[in-house]
Amino acid sequence: MSVRRVMGIETEYGILQPGRPLANPMLLSSHVVAVHAAARDGARGKARWDYDDEDPLHDARGFHLQRASAHPSLLTDDPAAPAPSGDGPQELPRSAVEEYEDPGAANVILTNGARLYVDHAHPEYSSPEVTNPLDAVLWDRAGEQVMLQSVRGLASNPALPDVALYKNNVDGKGATYGTHENYLVDRAVPFTDLAARLIPFFVTRQVFTGAGRVGLGQRGERAGFQLSQRADYVEAEIGLETTLRRPIVNTRDEPHADPDRWRRLHVIVGDATMLEAATYVRLGTTSLVLWLLERQVADGGSGGALAALDRLALRDPVAAVQQVSHDLTLTARLDLADGRTLTALEVQRGYLEAVRTAVAHVGDEVDEQTADVLRRWESLLDRLGSDPATCAREVEWLAKLRLLEGMRRRDRLEWDHPRLAAVDLQWSDLRPERGLYHRLVGAGAVELLVTPEQVARAVVRPPEDTRAYFRGEAVSRYGGEITAASWDSVVFDVPGSSTLQRVPMRDPLRGTRAHVGDLLDASPDASALLAALGS
Repeated sequence: MSVRRVMGIETEYGILQPGRPLANPMLLSSHVVAVHAAARDGARGKARWDYDDEDPLHDARGFHLQRASAHPSLLTDDPAAPAPSGDGPQELPRSAVEEYEDPGAANVILTNGARLYVDHAHPEYSSPEVTNPLDAVLWDRAGEQVMLQSVRGLASNPALPDVALYKNNVDGKGATYGTHENYLVDRAVPFTDLAARLIPFFVTRQVFTGAGRVGLGQRGERAGFQLSQRADYVEAEIGLETTLRRPIVNTRDEPHADPDRWRRLHVIVGDATMLEAATYVRLGTTSLVLWLLERQVADGGSGGALAALDRLALRDPVAAVQQVSHDLTLTARLDLADGRTLTALEVQRGYLEAVRTAVAHVGDEVDEQTADVLRRWESLLDRLGSDPATCAREVEWLAKLRLLEGMRRRDRLEWDHPRLAAVDLQWSDLRPERGLYHRLVGAGAVELLVTPEQVARAVVRPPEDTRAYFRGEAVSRYGGEITAASWDSVVFDVPGSSTLQRVPMRDPLRGTRAHVGDLLDASPDASALLAALGS
């Protein structure tokens, strides 16, 4: 029993050009990516993103949305040659990669295994695959530093526009952008069961995962403060869309791995959180609930945990998302499908107890990180129910609310005062000299889980226990001989070869340092590496 599983975070950053509120965000975002690419590409070359194995229109409910019927925002892939199969390096015609144009206009594959690109007019950092929530925090923080480097690079060049980047989810004008979590889940868990038993958890976890937001409604048309930045934009229970009719459970079935073994749960309802503890607990508790669902399938549903989760089903989950987010007292009662009512804290307590019951039933030992997540989950629920102020070092909406309430008392401000909205935005400014979160860090007012030294290393080095190690190290060592890469492949263009060579990586737990570290160290160039892989 463990929180360990393959996971990662995709973060779209809010972007502004100071003094030019109408500046084109897509152009600004392209500058953010390009300035980072320019600093890197002289030594390592530029690899395109390989879209061959991507299929964003495949729905986990068992059907495929026709491309002609899809909203353009769903078309995140790009036409390319059919994906080959097999385990070793594969020869490809050069036209398979060279003759397409990258629709994102700007894509960089980083040496830490991450992807930096333009997505929906925002610069996005997609972290490398990691195996636990603490590493997820570390490489998420690395993404903040990657983005900050781009901001500094633009500021140092008078020919390029200055930009400000914000790790938040709303622009204050009715638009939202995503912070998506990704978890690999055993394909044996039926998707309908997975979705039904996750919905109450996602609806209520915002009590400790919300980033806080000034304003109620998609445009902030009503005065007030709420727990979550994303809650007011949730409009469906289940669906394929990510920018229209955003669902609680997204149905995109694009595992970026062996589809017979895994599905990738693509979670779009979460907030971008600056507090490391908030990110850690968000991914850790979600991983535990997924373990519970996987384990119950393996045990044939014995132990009673599934029945306990089924009793938490909500009567109107979409309405409950906003109800929970708008309730700062955490006492609002949610209508359940069976006629009972529970608070969001009580629903979360139900999930925690179901996990603990399952652990006792199977008799599994828990590792240190799993035990820590369980302790934190229970402690937060206890303290949020009795003395929420004690959670301000770990829960972002409470940390932000404490700062805003201090301003309101001092200056006698109502919730609709524009200064409060400005503070909400400034909270997530990545620039340490401007961001209010960074002031709290300097004052020791928030809990830190990773060190600056660890973050600095994660900016340039990949995780060592997933395939991200091979991807990142290949880009670092052989960048000039890589023409494209994706989550599950690296395509080499070796001088003198008449074909491109794709190295597939369908198992996220292969390509680790233990698996290929010695091989990489023994390969001075890509030709030697491919020869060794082929043998």
